Amino acid sequence: AFFWLVSLLLASLIWFVSVHLSDREDSKLQYGLLIFGAAVSVLLQEAFRFAYFKLLKKADEGLATLSEDGRSPISLRQMAYVSGLSFGIISGVFSVINILADSIGPGVVGIHGDSPYYFITSAFLTMALVLLHTFWGVIFFNACEKRRYGCLGLVVASHLLTSGLTFLNPWYEASLVPIFIITLGTGVWAFVTAGGSRHNILKCLSCK
Repeated sequence: AFFWLVSLLLASLIWFVSVHLSDREDSKLQYGLLIFGAAVSVLLQEAFRFAYFKLLKKADEGLATLSEDGRSPISLRQMAYVSGLSFGIISGVFSVINILADSIGPGVVGIHGDSPYYFITSAFLTMALVLLHTFWGVIFFNACEKRRYGCLGLVVASHLLTSGLTFLNPWYEASLVPIFIITLGTGVWAFVTAGGSRHNILKCLSCK
């Protein structure tokens, strides 16, 4: 979570400086800078995810040295899952905290012609982002470990696409539906990457 916060801080500084060096009266330019800031934020998040992977690899080697059997007590898959979940939770908190603050009032959602589904769609979007970060963490760590650069590129591309789709709001059908399709597809990909299979699911359902 700390690594994600540092990436957000750096992205915010870059966007802040860009806005103050540009023409604030140009609305199109400011909107373009907002998109630029979102893209920089995504790239920095993935860069810090990689930095965290490298840090955990060093820690894993140290734990393996100290253990009696020469193996680390924590597997790479466990670290990938925890890392992704941490990124997701802190990302979700920051995504929804301002929305929750606005929900206190005063006013009624949709009273000026805006969508009355603002809060519920924001909740679903936040849920998708938490899940996506968890899935991306599993896939990203596995790709780094096995040097699958194509998979790394797909993770970054899907993250950029998801972030870009949010700019379609308040046209929620055009943003939320594709994001949930990406979430479902990424979840299946992460499940297979982590060693999951149809046989595992059947064993789980049958409590064996």
